[in-house]
Amino acid sequence: MASIHPFKALRPQPQLAKQVASLPYDVLNSAEAKALAQGNPHSFLHITKSEIDVSDKIDVHAPEVYLQAKENLDAFIQRDVLFRENKDCYYIYQLIMNGRAQTGLVCVSSVDDYENGIIKKHEFTRPEKEQDRINHISITGAQTGNVFLAYRNNSRIDEIIEQCKKTKSPGYDFIAEDGIQHSIWIINDDKTITAITDIFAKEVPATYIADGHHRAASAAKVRKQLGDKAPIGANHFLTTLFPANQLYIMDYNRVVKDLNGLSTEDFLVALEPYFEIGPAQKEAVKPGTLHEFGLYISNNWYRLTAKAGTYDANDPIGVLDVSILQDKVLSGILEIHDPRTDKRIDFVGGIRGLTELEKRVNSGDVVAAFSLYPVTIDQLFNIADSGQVMPPKSTWFEPKLRDGLLTHLITAE
Repeated sequence: MASIHPFKALRPQPQLAKQVASLPYDVLNSAEAKALAQGNPHSFLHITKSEIDVSDKIDVHAPEVYLQAKENLDAFIQRDVLFRENKDCYYIYQLIMNGRAQTGLVCVSSVDDYENGIIKKHEFTRPEKEQDRINHISITGAQTGNVFLAYRNNSRIDEIIEQCKKTKSPGYDFIAEDGIQHSIWIINDDKTITAITDIFAKEVPATYIADGHHRAASAAKVRKQLGDKAPIGANHFLTTLFPANQLYIMDYNRVVKDLNGLSTEDFLVALEPYFEIGPAQKEAVKPGTLHEFGLYISNNWYRLTAKAGTYDANDPIGVLDVSILQDKVLSGILEIHDPRTDKRIDFVGGIRGLTELEKRVNSGDVVAAFSLYPVTIDQLFNIADSGQVMPPKSTWFEPKLRDGLLTHLITAE
């Protein structure tokens, strides 16, 4: 069963919350982070993307960058931009995007649960990305990035969270520059804290990493690295848990730079054994169901529908649309065998829309784009339960939690 705990969050003064809150470190490059933080000394990007405060000539993974993050974090605390809660609390985090609300519980989850498979995974991690977070956590003594976990719905937890939202005023409530509303309530009464902890311990058999595999893996490796010297705080890592019925998974689309020597006509012919191909059209094809794809090539869109026998409905990995596309098209026809390393493929998050796919192809940067139907939460759970992993870049979750609103200090009692 899931072991979660309240914690003493490091968080901003209410009047500074909007200035502090920043997009997650891993959705921005250094130039974007520098532009966003310009003129805002309170931006949490000074901590999560601290290369913006050192010379451009210094490698972003150099020790100086992590030391700068530590220096900036300490300065935020000294200037009273951030303060630490005086008791262990749970936090409710609600995001509203385009009128749709999504509410999660912020807590710390057990590293033991992660290592023992109570917290389930569905992606491989990359060593270099892990090492970046290991260095950041080790040197700052803080987990600044949230791990986004999902769990199967529990009505008792829903009731407690909704009651807290009705009876308490939010500690933070603001609309960010991208139009997304962020609201956070503090749960600090012992009775409610105990009830939440007990329900998870007795009624929630597992949680699932939706986003943040590298952050979770890094937290576990930091504890292992510290060994007997690991502080108590290193036994847990910062998480936000969302019930499955509130999650919104977007499509994660693909673009390719060449057709492996084929003409457009030859490529369409090569697709015929696997897909029913609709007529060419100018209107963008947004797949409306599983096993339906859009193809944009040579200024036209085509609707592709996977034929029976193209996939195994009993294989939790093979039945995924990202797997069908990878196996039959990317690998089978285009010979793009490892999408993690092959420079001939790129990925476009669904938040950018289908016009971004058209833009990429029309610019000549790529020759073809594929739009996909989003992975479902049930598919994610089934794959994680089976112990298998999805192909890379299978899920895109929106809206994103902001960094800086709630931070877990592993070195503090």
